Amino acid sequence: MVDVGSGAGLPGLVLAIARPDLRIDLVEPLARRVQFLTEAVSLLGLDGQVRVVRGRAEERQVIDMVGQSSWVTARAVAPLDRLVGWCLPLLSLGGKIVALKGSQAESELVEHRQTVGKLGGINPRVVQCGVGVVEPPVTVVVIERGPAARRVKGK
Repeated sequence: MVDVGSGAGLPGLVLAIARPDLRIDLVEPLARRVQFLTEAVSLLGLDGQVRVVRGRAEERQVIDMVGQSSWVTARAVAPLDRLVGWCLPLLSLGGKIVALKGSQAESELVEHRQTVGKLGGINPRVVQCGVGVVEPPVTVVVIERGPAARRVKGK
């Protein structure tokens, strides 16, 4: 799994704690956040399971290092069209993006559905997570990488 724009480690670090069977790459461009994430991984004893990668998801070196994952998560990092363009190259065929989008999820999906399709994203849908467990539930957009997904040229 890849967590794009990890920031303070949400959801990547939480998922690593909850699911020790997952191998997780935390992708973050800012040095101070990378330092925090690196320290957190060490203090939480997640070395070997979690790797902190400094860079932007759309950069060739990041794509080469973490690409071909089954899952990519991202929290409100960018508008959906740009986010999909960055995340699809990190996925294997059939892999899924889970973008935490909140109350704007439905309108963003409507606005960017055509671009998502042109980039090779298929089966886009809005999903409510944690219904009956957390209030309010978390609203996410889930998009699968289809066979026509384009590789984006890195910087």
